[in-house]
Order: sequence, then structure tokens, then C-alpha cells
Amino acid sequence: MSKDHILTLSCPDKRGIVHAVTGVLAKHDLTVLDLQQFSDSDYSSKFFMRVHFGHADETTHLEQPFRELADELKMDYNIVHKLHKPKVMIMVSKTGHCLNDLLFRQKTQQLNIDVPLIVSNHPDFEPLAKSYDIPFHHLPVNKDTKTEQESRILELVKENNIDLLVLARYMQVLSPKLCSAMSGKIINIHHSFLPSFKGAKPYHQAYDRGVKIIGASAHFVTADLDEGPIIEQRVTRVDHSMSSKELVEEGSNVESQVLAAAVKWWSEKRVFLNGQKTVVFN
Repeated sequence: MSKDHILTLSCPDKRGIVHAVTGVLAKHDLTVLDLQQFSDSDYSSKFFMRVHFGHADETTHLEQPFRELADELKMDYNIVHKLHKPKVMIMVSKTGHCLNDLLFRQKTQQLNIDVPLIVSNHPDFEPLAKSYDIPFHHLPVNKDTKTEQESRILELVKENNIDLLVLARYMQVLSPKLCSAMSGKIINIHHSFLPSFKGAKPYHQAYDRGVKIIGASAHFVTADLDEGPIIEQRVTRVDHSMSSKELVEEGSNVESQVLAAAVKWWSEKRVFLNGQKTVVFN
């Protein structure tokens, strides 16, 4: 069992933060194994840091000195075991490549997450969920059931101690109430290189316009549709010889890669919200 831990923190920027934080670790005979930091002097005047440190059987002896430091620096911080598995609820509709990719990566330990359940507004992927021995909840959504089903989603979040919702091509617009209740805890894959070609068929729009690159964006969900802080974006080149079907296939590959990267970095405590942007130590 690893004795390594991850410390993440953010606070108003000032001199001496790194010295103060590493000083606490050194005082308790702990070793800094990796440290990444960013001082955002132009946008938010905040400081962000991720520290991989070892080697400790437990970290209760760090609680008091870090509470005192947090009070002094007005610092938000968190310490977790390096092998901690956050609980992730995956939500999907009728397009399953991202779901399938995440489940495979989790099964093969490429993603250090626990998936207690899958939620969908369609029944199509219940057999896939069963093949991974994961409970599947079919919650059909229409204008009459949307409020009730979102309440059920929040109940499932509470019942399963969910840390993150992942919208793996879940083709429903979440209500402001749900976005607020899970603020900073919902990641979506948008099948477009934001902000271009919004809507239901971005690849067909791209095909009609003869684009030369297509891409996908993973972002945190807010009440503003497809406007949340972006975690990762990737593109792939296409050309005039490709059909709209081939563009969709290429786009699907990029979507899976981008969403998996965003979930991986989030699970490893590498993603920080910074207003309408993110800081990502990848």
C-alpha cells in the first residue's frame, strides 16, 4: 500500500506560500515528491498548488498545522491518499462510445475511479452496464418528468456518496437547480471544439462548412449551456474526401480521449476551478 498523499490548495496570491507549505511537511519529516504551482497575477490574483508528498501512514497529525496555515493565508486545501478512488456517476443517453471507453479504462485501472452506478434517460446501455456488474438506473425524461427525475438523480448522488457526475453524451440540458446543487462537480463532453458549431449536430455543421479540423471539449457544467470552464480540448485533422459519417467517427474518437483525460486529471486532483477558467496541472 502506498504511503503517498496529494495536497491541493488555492488562496490569494502572496509571497512565501510555497515556503510555508513545504515547511509544514518538512517539520513532520515528509518528503515532497512532486510540486506544481501557478500564480495567476493577471486574472484572479490567486495561487494554486498541487503537492505529491510521502511517506506517511496517515495524515491526522497535519490537520492542526494546516488549519492554522489556512486561517493565516485564507487558503482552501485538501489532502487525500494518492490511491483514493472518488465515486463517479456516469450519465448517458443513446450514444455510448464515451461510456464504453470510461468503463474499459476504469476496469483496466487506467482511471482510478469507482463507478457505483450508471444513469440514463434511455434503456439502451443496460446490457453494457450489466457486463461490468454496475447498477443501471433508467430515468426517462420528458417535460412532465424532468423535475422529478432530476430530484431522483440528486437522491442517487446522496445515497451513493457521489463525488462527480460525468455526462458521457447525456443529451439533456440540466436545470439551474441541479447545476447549482452539483456546482464544480459535473463534467460534460461537448461534441464540438467550443465555442464553434453548438447544437445537436456539430459534425454535420462542420461538414457543410468544409472544415479542416474537428475537435471536442470537456468542461465543467454551469447553468449557461456549454459555457462552463474548459478542462481539456483536442482536435484532429479532416479533409474534403471524408463523409459526414467519417467525421462523426473521427469526432467520437476525440471525444472519448478528451473526456477520459478530463476525468483522469480531475481524479488525480490536477484540476482547479479559477472563476470562468481552470488551472490544470497535467
